[in-house]
Amino acid sequence: MKNLTKSELEVMEVFWNSENELTSSELIARSEEVGAHWQKSYVHLLINSLLNKGMIEIVGFIKNAKNYSRTFKAKLSKAEYITMRLGDECGYKDCIRVIASKLNSVPELDECIEILNNCKKSRGVKNG
Repeated sequence: MKNLTKSELEVMEVFWNSENELTSSELIARSEEVGAHWQKSYVHLLINSLLNKGMIEIVGFIKNAKNYSRTFKAKLSKAEYITMRLGDECGYKDCIRVIASKLNSVPELDECIEILNNCKKSRGVKNG
């Protein structure tokens, strides 16, 4: 998986914190949530980069005034992203410690543990 830039991670945080798909205009409006202030042209660059990296996907279109806007959502949860980034870089126990320090809630940590356990099972590694 390709590394994300700081700005791409900020955009992903907005997606991960949203219950619904978002348009580029909604991303701009929510940029304050992550302490950023993005210009429209910059958001379009970030969206295209995240589409190319497979982090987000187009899920539909909505009509805004006279134009149509694409709507986007994250393809991976935050837990899935962190688990995939760390999975090959460290041992299982170290990975869990790093993941625990990066996640904000118990459900996110539980999701990571489940993903790692499934990965271990698929590789024939027993829990222990």
